[in-house]
Amino acid sequence: MPAVDVIARIPPLRLERSRQAAPQVFDALRELIVSLELAPGTVLPRAELAERYGVSQTPVRDALMKLGEEGLVDIFPQHATVVSRIDIASALRAHFLRRALELEIVRELAAAPAPTVLALVVQLREQIARQGRALTAQDYAGFTAADRDFHRALYDAAGMPDLWQLMRRRSGHIDRLRRLNLPAKGKAQAVVRDHKAIAAAIEAREPDAAQAAVRQHLSGTMAFVDQVRRRHPEFVSG
Repeated sequence: MPAVDVIARIPPLRLERSRQAAPQVFDALRELIVSLELAPGTVLPRAELAERYGVSQTPVRDALMKLGEEGLVDIFPQHATVVSRIDIASALRAHFLRRALELEIVRELAAAPAPTVLALVVQLREQIARQGRALTAQDYAGFTAADRDFHRALYDAAGMPDLWQLMRRRSGHIDRLRRLNLPAKGKAQAVVRDHKAIAAAIEAREPDAAQAAVRQHLSGTMAFVDQVRRRHPEFVSG
């Protein structure tokens, strides 16, 4: 894709003066990559990105290097930076880590003090309602954001926000797989049903049921890999 077309698809960035520019550029580009607005194979020209975001090339370079550390871009020195293909092996590792963490997290939360559980359930139901509204509007970006906030609330309630950040750094490839599969018939509705089951089990203070709901929720995450390979062979490696 020509550089001019790439830049035209990137929204301008309103920088917060209280924060450094590089993390904001990183967050903006990462969201575009994970949402597949910037598809695998897209060339990211540093100079044009800096102009688009109204910053020097230094924060753009730093953001691209961090994206490279997450495996979301391939950096070819003195040549180009390209959005990476989805690495199936990395997605599998992220899935294994997420399942291990969230099974233990929901078990602890289902046995937590009542005030913690009640406050959490309110948050979870807010995100489920957001997902319902997004689904009605066929707003997949909004649906994905609410899905992310649902799971983040679990980590925060368990007092483990650092583990959420760890998961986020590892999840770029699997998040792109999920985004490719989300429009599939019944997939989004199944996500909402699973979230309701997780919230209900935590509210009922049933650790075994909470874990069973998480297993159900995550059981199909990698089951659609072969379908994605067939539909989008140019997006996937491994």
